[in-house]
Amino acid sequence: MLDYLIVGSGLFGAVFAHEANKRGKTVKIIEKRPHIGGNVFCENVEGINVHKYGAHIFHTNDKNIWDYVNSFVEFNRYTNTPMALSKGKLYNLPFNMNTFNQLWDVTTPQQAKDKIASQSQEFKGRDPENLEEQAISLVGRDVFEALIKEYTEKQWGRDCKDLPAFIIKRLPVRFTFDNNYFNDKYQGIPIGGYNKLINALLEGIDVKLGVDYFDDKKHWDSLANKVIYTGPIDKYFSYQFGKLEYRSLTFEHEVLNCENYQGNAVINYIDKKFNFTRIIEHKHFEFGTQKRTVVTKEFPKEFEEGDEYYYPVNDKKNTSIYAQYKTLKSASENVIFGGRLAEYKYYDMHQVIASALKAAAKELGDDNE
Repeated sequence: MLDYLIVGSGLFGAVFAHEANKRGKTVKIIEKRPHIGGNVFCENVEGINVHKYGAHIFHTNDKNIWDYVNSFVEFNRYTNTPMALSKGKLYNLPFNMNTFNQLWDVTTPQQAKDKIASQSQEFKGRDPENLEEQAISLVGRDVFEALIKEYTEKQWGRDCKDLPAFIIKRLPVRFTFDNNYFNDKYQGIPIGGYNKLINALLEGIDVKLGVDYFDDKKHWDSLANKVIYTGPIDKYFSYQFGKLEYRSLTFEHEVLNCENYQGNAVINYIDKKFNFTRIIEHKHFEFGTQKRTVVTKEFPKEFEEGDEYYYPVNDKKNTSIYAQYKTLKSASENVIFGGRLAEYKYYDMHQVIASALKAAAKELGDDNE
């Protein structure tokens, strides 16, 4: 008997597997995809590490997590400074003094604050009822119309008035000339791509690819004392309370015969006339100097069976359904549920690693090596 069968080789599964293996436990991973690493998997094209499932930029304020990932692979100094193209004009993100200068020609923080205050006056003193009201109350109507409305409606497939306010509650707004998207102290990309991190975590661990756990769940369950499950929580319990909703993405990857296509790793395309939300140029994540380049267009869509799961739709209806599955989770003694799908929660990479380390420490005991 194995100590642990781990379903899924994404960050949660890989970190838990590493921690269990380090403590002398017997571990096997089964993975539905033909590769390890889940959504952080990179494919080498033209000498460029292509983020196959969308841009992944590691950032954290937690020094322990930063030291942990850097113990497996060195990270570079990449800083996320995305741009947005709206009505033919480029703007800096996140919303900062550069953005406000580009939009309004203001030059001081007070001028920008006054402009936002005058445009958000209608929502003063009351709680925003939807995403549109929340956004306007934070950054004013001009920024909402130019840089939020169409992009968000493409992303979620819903009108901003029909989306909950909490989605945009922590919208980054700065009154400094600072284009760094994240405030976190530590930020970067693994030198050589995320595969190096996953390969290091899974060194010496038995991994079987192209295996769907649900094709023979009984068999796989019988092999181990415990299962670490990182797949969709509703599927595990046979959708008995209904299916949880997700948004999905599809990607178009293209090799271009030029050294530099857009001059930045990420440019958001705001206007609805573009049916994609952004273009990623992967070489810029690692300061590449290759003669050719690889770009990826990202298309949001409503989740359909067979699609990859991306963003949980954490509205009241889905939160209520998940609460019922959570009760069943608590009663499952021989299964540990972890990761964004099993917890129906959007995780940044550092958060899912922290969650996996916490689960491992609770299950295996603290490792004082």
